[in-house]
Amino acid sequence: MTKLIRFEASGTNHLGVDQGEYYVDVTRAYEGALRVGGVANADQVAAAELSSDALAFFEGGTRSLSALRTALECVAAVSVEEGIASGYIVRAKDARLLVPLPNPRKIICVARNFGKHAAEAGLPISDIPVLFPRFAATLIANGDSIEIPPVSSQVDWEGELAVVIGTGGRFIEKKNALDHVAGYTIFNDVTVRDYQFRVTQYTEGKNFSTSGPIGPSITLLDEGLDPHDVRIVTTVNGVVKQDASTSEFIFDIPTIIQHISEFIQLEPGDIIPMGTPAGVGFKRNPPEFLTAGDVVDITVEGLGTLRNPVVARTR
Repeated sequence: MTKLIRFEASGTNHLGVDQGEYYVDVTRAYEGALRVGGVANADQVAAAELSSDALAFFEGGTRSLSALRTALECVAAVSVEEGIASGYIVRAKDARLLVPLPNPRKIICVARNFGKHAAEAGLPISDIPVLFPRFAATLIANGDSIEIPPVSSQVDWEGELAVVIGTGGRFIEKKNALDHVAGYTIFNDVTVRDYQFRVTQYTEGKNFSTSGPIGPSITLLDEGLDPHDVRIVTTVNGVVKQDASTSEFIFDIPTIIQHISEFIQLEPGDIIPMGTPAGVGFKRNPPEFLTAGDVVDITVEGLGTLRNPVVARTR
């Protein structure tokens, strides 16, 4: 599986692919491949066709995917030592992961999409998907800290699978909906419950700063991954809080894509977190909430693990 990432190394941000102990700088690798092919101004062409801008990658569609394949073929043809010397690869220990897609045009979240979660919350299962917006400013990377704001002590976890749109469209039919998906990632829909339940809509409680952990990568489409049959496990300090399968979705991904595209144009790079399973903190007995010093891990089968520590913010 190809795991697209963004990372910072030596003060510069890069678009890359996670290969375990190493990160591929796909822009540099593509530049190298173009030079071998005799392309003039290879650096400028690479920067234009496969830049460090993840949104531009998804907007580029098949052209971006073709350039990515060429870059990875270039890396596969050299040794690790040669790759490091040429700047094609960076040791993971010498880099820091960033939000894989920091500037999506839209983040549209799905609520109450697991029957047991709706039941534990005491809320009905809706006849149509329940949606709410998130702002890109809330997104944080793997390893970044979730902040407990000074105005709340009811910060909760919500592990989720998220869809990343590759091909936009309006009035998309369910039978074609998965053709519009570029890949999948892990999302923690961190929720400030006392702000969420003060009113009848979700916006405030779902949009506190640092409340949108995402990543660590975006897994591009692969025939071996069935997004409707993967396990989601959320732990806090190693203790399992959520453990379910996406086979329990009330509304599957094609249904959600069709529904959203009925009222707004979906665009490349849009992110759709698909809802959380049962096991959230506010419905435990007694209720449990995140506190400073906690560590939240969300593991989605086939995608990896998103880990974020929790800290207290003063002002």
